[in-house]
Amino acid sequence: MKILIQAAKIINSDSPFHKKVKNILIQNGQIAEIGDKNYSADKVIEAEGMLLSAGWFDLGTYVGDPGLEQKEDLSTLTQSAAAGGFTELAVLPNTVPSIQTKNDVTYLIRGNDQRLVQVHPLASVTRNNKGEELTEMIDLHTAGAVGFTDGLKTIWHTDIFLKALQYLQKFNGVLIDHPEDIWLNMFGQMHEGVQSTMLGLKGMPRIAEEVAIHRNLDLLKYAGGRLHISRLSSARSVALIRSAKNKLPVTCDVTAYQPLLDDGLLKTFDTNFKVNPPLREKRDNLALIKGLKDGTIDVICSGHVPQDDESKSIEFDHAEPGIINLQTFASNLVSLSRHLDWSSLLEKVTSAPRKVLGLQVPFIDVNQKANLTLLDPSRTWILDEKTNLSKSKNSPWYGKTITGKVIATLNNSRHWFSN
Repeated sequence: MKILIQAAKIINSDSPFHKKVKNILIQNGQIAEIGDKNYSADKVIEAEGMLLSAGWFDLGTYVGDPGLEQKEDLSTLTQSAAAGGFTELAVLPNTVPSIQTKNDVTYLIRGNDQRLVQVHPLASVTRNNKGEELTEMIDLHTAGAVGFTDGLKTIWHTDIFLKALQYLQKFNGVLIDHPEDIWLNMFGQMHEGVQSTMLGLKGMPRIAEEVAIHRNLDLLKYAGGRLHISRLSSARSVALIRSAKNKLPVTCDVTAYQPLLDDGLLKTFDTNFKVNPPLREKRDNLALIKGLKDGTIDVICSGHVPQDDESKSIEFDHAEPGIINLQTFASNLVSLSRHLDWSSLLEKVTSAPRKVLGLQVPFIDVNQKANLTLLDPSRTWILDEKTNLSKSKNSPWYGKTITGKVIATLNNSRHWFSN
């Protein structure tokens, strides 16, 4: 099948066509032609005003498969991802059982030959993500794990964290940690501040994140290795990593919604705004945006954490944290584009996450594989029962009109097109 993407603006700093408006002809999963000619094709996409980049990569997606498939399974995950513009996902190990054996890794990757969206397992650092006993990380790496983390749980045990950094140096593996002091955040429901006091909810203070980051950086300096810190939320967290980057091999990410939403949105006790780390204050939002602009924050991820109705449609105190955000990720980027240029934004969702994991970085040129995402930053649409491809619907944007939609996703000789 020949596919022609007509008059798209190419945003890919590794491409000789960066920032140029061109026609792109794809044939048999390869980029066959790039130029100004009106190539003949079986499928033509009129892409004037749209942005074409390398396929998006999500660094840390949650899927309930295996064990919690009622939240999300691999089929619905990859469908949602394709519709959201992602061609590759690194999936978190917080399943039942956790991703901690070679068989667990094989289960996740065995369908990749037949998928548009490639699934890359992030394996558990500790058994059952309890923080008490290291997994066989060399075996997991050999089986196909691309990074090591306890996912949505922090690696709270200091000695385990230290040994993991040392162990991973045998194959230059990266340790990924969600920084959180679990005792300071115990029973916490939202950011600790004026809003939590007014609402009468137990707060989760910034220092719970910042103390963990400070500890992690000290251990990295002592032990060596490579560290990636996930889901930053506070101004001081950004400052700590900005200072450390001059001396240590540390990278970090932020969820796309974290710089856009603040704790004032929890006034109505809407559980769709309950996340971990929590939404913080506007000054934290501004610091995160500054960190994105100056390069302190390397990667933007979706923060996709699906929760079924039983986990969300209950009292706020008992609701599980999380937002589904694969399909709405593009609209987050459109909002962030008011602060960052598109070249910088798209680098943080294409090349940067792949570099963290040491994976091949696709780029747009003739005779390259077509690993592509086409975004219409002005298209409006509604996430609802008809358009939502996830098993869950825990989104603050559910039923609302949002701006920014992926029009096409291509990878592995497969494609997805928006209706």
